This record gives sequence, C-alpha cells and structure tokens, in this order.
Amino acid sequence: MRLGLVSDVHCNLASFERALDELGPDVDEVLLLGDLIHEYRFSNEVVGRALDDGLRYVLGNHELGFLKNPAAVGRPGVDQVLVGKLRDVPLRIDLEIAGKRLCIVHASPFAPYNDYLFSGSPLLRRCSEIDADFLLLGHTHVPMAERHGGTLVVNPGSIGESRDPGSSTVSYAILDTVSDDVELRRFPNPAYGVEGPTVRSTLGPA
Repeated sequence: MRLGLVSDVHCNLASFERALDELGPDVDEVLLLGDLIHEYRFSNEVVGRALDDGLRYVLGNHELGFLKNPAAVGRPGVDQVLVGKLRDVPLRIDLEIAGKRLCIVHASPFAPYNDYLFSGSPLLRRCSEIDADFLLLGHTHVPMAERHGGTLVVNPGSIGESRDPGSSTVSYAILDTVSDDVELRRFPNPAYGVEGPTVRSTLGPA
C-alpha cells in the first residue's frame, strides 16, 4: 500500500491543497501528522478540507494550544462546528494496514510527547522499542527516514514551512508499506510567491 504523509501545514492552504492534489492519484490513503493550524491562528479552509475529506489525522502541539485557549477558540470567524470536530481528533493512532503495524503521532511516542526527534537524537534510538513496523511523525519540519530495530521512523518534513537547513522548499512523502521505500517530494513554498515543479527523491534508508 502507498501512503501519503503530510505534516505541519500551519495554515498554508495553497501548499496543503497542492500536496493533496498531487497525492490523490498516486496513493491509497493520505495520513495527516498534526499541526494543521499555526499557534492561535485557525484556518477554516485547511481544517475543513482535512475533515471533509475524511483524512486520518492526529493532533499536534499547535492544535492542543489552540483548543486550550478560550480566547482563540472564540474569535470571530472561527467555525465552531470544525472546532467541535477537532476536539474528537486523537493524539495517537495505532493501526494495521496490509499486514503492517503503524504508530502515528505528531512529535514523539514517549512522554512528555512533545520532544523533537531529529536524526541522531538519542531519543530516536528508543524508537526500536515501539511495537510497530512504521513510526510516522512530524514536528521538526525536517524530512527523515531512519530504521531503528524493526521500526522505520519516517518524517515527511513540513508542507507549511521548511526548517530543513539549506532548503526553502516545503515537502511531503510517500511510504510504500510493501517495499519500505520512502519517496520525498518538494516544491517551492507558495507563501513566498515562488512557483516551481515538484522534485522527487528517495528519503533515507529502506
């Protein structure tokens, strides 16, 4: 099965829609790894697209901060129906797809659950403890695919704003659960008024 992985949209509707449109014909399902919104800024269009499309989705730290702030939730223009649906979105999803076990979180599967799991992080080595074939996460805005024990840890980077050193592009990924191949796709961030083609590459070890 081919899974589209999208994370850290941060209200960037143009990037989000481009990623979903490109993924549509190429994958069996799209998974959202959290942070659709940015701090206390809520995008009815981004959240509505995700929920209306019925995409599997885990909350990120920005959704949690927003939902805990009554002033942000009550701002004029915020669609309260969407907020209500957002409160039902889980922090973690464990599921089996085509015989492979997936653990989906935004930042970290380990308490306090908000650490940054960069490549080379000592905490990343603990991912071998996860009872899953794939651990899918975001939060760092930096693409990564590393195997730890029997678990392949995949971060598609950010479709909202890259923090990948030397890159001004946003990114998403496609995971093949049969071959364990991870394809990274990048394109210029439309928020900067730049247009360009989507560039494909292999991400990390299979």
